[in-house]
Amino acid sequence: MRSSILTLCFVAATALAGCSRDAATPSDTRPGAEGEDTTMQADPRQHDALSYAEPEKVRTTDLALALALDFEQRQITGSATYSLEWLDDDATQLVLDTRDLDIQKVVGERPDGKWTDLAFNLEEAHERLGSKLVIESPTRNERIRVTYATSPEASGLQWLTPAMTQGGEQPFMFSQSQQIHARSWVPLQDTPQIRFTFTAHVTSPEDVMVLMGADNDPQAERDGDYRFEMPQPIPSYLLAIAAGDLVFKPISERAGVWAEPGMVDEATEEFADTERMIEVTEELYGPYRWERYDLLILPPSFPYGGMENPRLSFITPTVIVGDKSLVSLIAHELAHSWSGNLVTFATPKDQWLNEGITSYVENRIVEELYGKEHADMEAAIAQNALREGIDDMEPQAQQLAIRPEVEVTVDSTLTGVAYDKGAWFLMFLEQRFGREDFDAFLRGYFDEFAFKTIPTTTFIEYANEHLLARHPGKVTEAELEEWIYEPGIPDSAPETVSPRFDAVDEARQAWLDGGELPATAATDGWSTQEWVHFLEGMPETLEIAQIEALDAAYGFTGTPNGEIAQRWYPLAVRSGYTKANDAVAAFLTDIGRRKLIMPTYEALVQTPEGLALAERTLEAARPGYHPITTGSVESVIEDAKTGEQEE
Repeated sequence: MRSSILTLCFVAATALAGCSRDAATPSDTRPGAEGEDTTMQADPRQHDALSYAEPEKVRTTDLALALALDFEQRQITGSATYSLEWLDDDATQLVLDTRDLDIQKVVGERPDGKWTDLAFNLEEAHERLGSKLVIESPTRNERIRVTYATSPEASGLQWLTPAMTQGGEQPFMFSQSQQIHARSWVPLQDTPQIRFTFTAHVTSPEDVMVLMGADNDPQAERDGDYRFEMPQPIPSYLLAIAAGDLVFKPISERAGVWAEPGMVDEATEEFADTERMIEVTEELYGPYRWERYDLLILPPSFPYGGMENPRLSFITPTVIVGDKSLVSLIAHELAHSWSGNLVTFATPKDQWLNEGITSYVENRIVEELYGKEHADMEAAIAQNALREGIDDMEPQAQQLAIRPEVEVTVDSTLTGVAYDKGAWFLMFLEQRFGREDFDAFLRGYFDEFAFKTIPTTTFIEYANEHLLARHPGKVTEAELEEWIYEPGIPDSAPETVSPRFDAVDEARQAWLDGGELPATAATDGWSTQEWVHFLEGMPETLEIAQIEALDAAYGFTGTPNGEIAQRWYPLAVRSGYTKANDAVAAFLTDIGRRKLIMPTYEALVQTPEGLALAERTLEAARPGYHPITTGSVESVIEDAKTGEQEE
């Protein structure tokens, strides 16, 4: 997932308080040889504080879903059937995670193939984790089935009316399971420590195309009856479903685009390099192991840039700007097919293993396809933003990972640090060991832990054995530990320089010193990255005359480029440029991607007038926002109001 430095909903200190230690071995440990004691003991270092599940006792190996979509009721009804592997000889309970689910019936399959009722208890809901579902299974059933219904307000689903779609004729629904939202539409062991295959039978209105993160058939006909299979085991946060007026257009034999009819041609043209991205990554890090790689273009309300659901990445339309300048997002979501989907982090303390390694691989893909100059600009933007913001974080939030014995105290372990410091760390390793040796190490890492879930301690052990020990004197264990477990950015961090950014810096400073604005003859050739750097280097505020001159020269207000708007509108708000207010409100209403809109909301709430505009805009935008986005905006507004009251 491509996110931002903002924290994610439902991941707070109270939810993480039980986190203590991680295991030093992959979490898919299986019972020993015949005759050995196979009882699994709970390892406190492996505890996932965001889940009630007990993976050391029993594990889901396969999930069979039978679901019906009801757009009028904004509800999914149906059943989930779990094929189980009982690991603890004394275990007779299956504990599942749920949030706002109506659990109607639980049955277990007997040895004779018949099903019998099982007792269950749905415990009182925790504010963030939801409700623990405890199922009694005295005979340790090999399969258990739960019949249930979702809430219309399920945190992991968004239901859009036809008016909220591009075509305006059919409704739309999509899921967002990461981080712990899968439990709001399927009762399950909602922890990355559990990987399972799945099948699904989904019914819907006949004019709706249903897709899942599974084997979608490009030739599938709309008939209201769909079947899916995912033969590769996945963690729960990668469970995905979407439904709407969707059509398919191929990019290659194994890649293509699903989108609304009015968007599919534009998206296919923008993402035409997807097959080449797959080929480049295979050349670097080994085979693509998920068969197909398709892109689903979601409505603008999607709260993230992308979500790496296997076989079907969910993509925001905000990166379709006509010049391929933002397609690094596709490289990022594709890279997750190796880092994250293939090799998965074990606990909230280890999320950099997904996002940091993926961000590094993303940059390598961009370099191979679009050149080192482009890749360096993107790396510099990320590194500059991290340097600017990291000192304002709590020390623990500045760490790539949290030591096994240390309790989590920060509000979230998934921030820009996981992405950008993680990528920077791998750039450091690449520089020290050389690209050839480091690429061989990373390819071996993906092979060694394919379809496994690991903690940071396992990465360190593997790096010590296969990198540091094989190339002595290039990196010390102390340096490795500093990068991973210490706050801040180490002095050993390699600097990424960009001559094109140097030219942008000179042009900006010349204007700020009283000179002329860069001529459009020069700026017409600027990429999105150069415009982003130009705006990010501006002072916190500008004089009205200055900001009016910028707008007159370059037409920033109303720009269709979300990356530019993300920088321009906060600057306009902070500078008191009220002429942009209508455009600000329109931008915040039309777009639900949190990374793009949250900086503007945060700027607005700093003044009484801006706070009022933020509240009005949220109410207008609320019907089209994802619950995750709504929660983020509400939090910023509430914090501002609380601050006013305290003053």
